[in-house]
Amino acid sequence: QLQLVESGGGLVQPGGSLRLSCVFSRFTLNNYDIGWFRQAPGKEREGVSCVSSTSDKRNYADSVKGRFTISRDNAKSTVYLQMNSLKPEDTAIYYCRAQRGCPAGILVGSWGQGTQVTVSS
Repeated sequence: QLQLVESGGGLVQPGGSLRLSCVFSRFTLNNYDIGWFRQAPGKEREGVSCVSSTSDKRNYADSVKGRFTISRDNAKSTVYLQMNSLKPEDTAIYYCRAQRGCPAGILVGSWGQGTQVTVSS
């Protein structure tokens, strides 16, 4: 079973920044597209961003365009999500997932524990 570990969440004030990391174990992520998703309390999980296996394609939800940046380091089997100018509505649990296709990808494996991001003054 594919394993993913998300980290980097925390409490930040509006306008602040966080960088999330997604590390894959047991297999190389080099051949997979990777997506970041989030789920806010009482809401459905939504796609935030994705990056293709070779980083030639990157996609962002309209709500985060211009504020979030996705990147990957295949040598470290890690995908990052740099989040700037954070807003209270960004508060959610953030998850990463391997997928085939970016942005319209078929999800592979299962959900991890996620990392909590809370934007509040």
